[in-house]
Amino acid sequence: MESKDEIIRMQNEIMQGLIRQRMKLIDEDLWGAKPKAEDKPGEEKKQPASKTPAEAAEPQEKTEQPAESIDDLKKELHDYIGLAQIKSEVDSLINWIGICKARKEHDLPTPDLSLHMVFSGNPGTGKTMIARLMARIYKSLGVLSKGHLVEVDRSGLVAGYVGQTAIKTGEAVQKALGGVLFIDEAYALTSRGGTDYGQEAVDTLLKAMEDHREDLVVIVAGYTDLMKEFVHSNPGLESRFNRFMHFPDYTVEEMKDIFRMRCGKSGYTLAEDAEEALRAILERESAHVEAFGNARGVRNLFERAIAAQADRLSRGETELTRETLMRLTAEDIQMAAEDPNAAS
Repeated sequence: MESKDEIIRMQNEIMQGLIRQRMKLIDEDLWGAKPKAEDKPGEEKKQPASKTPAEAAEPQEKTEQPAESIDDLKKELHDYIGLAQIKSEVDSLINWIGICKARKEHDLPTPDLSLHMVFSGNPGTGKTMIARLMARIYKSLGVLSKGHLVEVDRSGLVAGYVGQTAIKTGEAVQKALGGVLFIDEAYALTSRGGTDYGQEAVDTLLKAMEDHREDLVVIVAGYTDLMKEFVHSNPGLESRFNRFMHFPDYTVEEMKDIFRMRCGKSGYTLAEDAEEALRAILERESAHVEAFGNARGVRNLFERAIAAQADRLSRGETELTRETLMRLTAEDIQMAAEDPNAAS
């Protein structure tokens, strides 16, 4: 009997907690949030009451981050290594959006802002990095409400059963609302033909871009030739993706600068002979840079180099000082390049 009464009592507490929470939300919707006790002068701060299980389960809203300064974002853009043409195109886009906003404020006609983009280029050329920055820029300019990036590929949009792809694509769109939906290797959605469900994902995406055109930007990315085929495969894609940005491969000197930047951020220095070894390796890899991976290949080379340095120092042949712990030698660089797991 006591056990039954205890269960009833707990159920009543949960129900009362839910009712209090709902009434509080209704009250705040009607009259606005009430000031906290600690905000009222002369009142003693009250200890927060312990929450019931029902109250504790209520989802908490995340505090939205304020928009960043467009000048700070432009400085970040221009601090990136390489990407001269991309920087120029982004600057021009920022100027165009600013003028369109000014014309609108003066009741002048403005063209429809087509902000969906096609990023083309080999892996490791900075496409995802710039897409993430563009989301923040769009928020700073008041184009997007949140400024986040949701990254997907074919597997994040296409399901294996009839009707499921539309649901899966719709869920990705919902996550991206207020920000940028970045679709990597987007050409995989239309390259398989036949009864493939990729076309269903494209159709769902095109409808979402129309329905949410005020607060959603879609950026599709992939290899240059394949992205051209993707865009021209569907009139709807052609009409919505008319802004192209090509990301060229990094030069040998730019890849050296990326390697040096990683050294600086991680507390490493390059010995003189290591500089020469690094240049020789990058010159060799630039002959097939697509396989090497541009900046991605440089990152992998750096990580293998510091692992090689750790192996070398652990042999006990060199005294462990601040200088030796920081210095990468030609031996470290050569060992990193000869790693059997490295791209060839």
